[in-house]
Amino acid sequence: MIRFRCCVRTSVMRRSIYSVNCCRDTHLSVKLGSVNQTDNIRALLHWYIAAGVDEAHDTESRNRFVLGSQPELITKLTNTLPPAIPPKVAAPETAQSLSAAEIAATCSTLSDLRTAIAAFDGCALKRTATNTVIGDGNESAVLMVIGEAPGAEEDRQGVPFVGPAGQLLDRMLVAIGLDRNSVYISNILPWRPPGNRSPTAEEIALCQPFVERQIALVQPQVLVLVGGISAKALLGKREGITRLRGTWREITPASMTQPIPTMATFHPAYVLRQPLAKREVWHDLLAVQTKLRDIDR
Repeated sequence: MIRFRCCVRTSVMRRSIYSVNCCRDTHLSVKLGSVNQTDNIRALLHWYIAAGVDEAHDTESRNRFVLGSQPELITKLTNTLPPAIPPKVAAPETAQSLSAAEIAATCSTLSDLRTAIAAFDGCALKRTATNTVIGDGNESAVLMVIGEAPGAEEDRQGVPFVGPAGQLLDRMLVAIGLDRNSVYISNILPWRPPGNRSPTAEEIALCQPFVERQIALVQPQVLVLVGGISAKALLGKREGITRLRGTWREITPASMTQPIPTMATFHPAYVLRQPLAKREVWHDLLAVQTKLRDIDR
């Protein structure tokens, strides 16, 4: 039940003050000095209710066009205004306003880099991801494997290559005498793109300094790039993975002086979808195994 008072100017220009009891089914009881105006007032109140009116602002009618002639009302309204909002002062520059390259360059250890990446809010992918997925494995490994972006399982666990593709990668490493404890594994992107979509060129460029800094801190002697996204980004090529794989190339990340022998191959997720690609991948893995043996000599 809503109770309110209002003032209505009737068709005979006579002002009547009345009380109204109103409930949800719009049942009205009107007490008026003149019964002849009941139907007009009832129709007007029904219109108010249909319009959503449930409260009167005043018990007296006012001519809103002459508000300037009512200084006491102006004073009342002015006193109810909220206090003025002070102007914003520019915040000092923080890590959030720095680029990924500037942040990565300040990190002297992988632990520092992990902390910096986790605190970085400059990539929109972080807002839709569950976890920040950085690197995993031997931080002084001779071989470093770099993939594309975390999948659903990696996003849940916060560890790279732990889903079905990661399990296949583990078997691929075992086939050439290695395991996850003897290599370092990471991705171009530390955050999963929504719906496992392909990352945009802008997202790759934004996050690439982080993975390049990982390479510089691990200092592997051999790099394996799995998937077209990581291969094109780090090799600076526009060709697809079918053309890039199977050939030794070299890359020299920032802050490093010696180039690193690099092999690109198909991503394990692609191999799961296209089992016939296992032959090409096995050929690439044998080349990596031979390169590692040559380094040990």
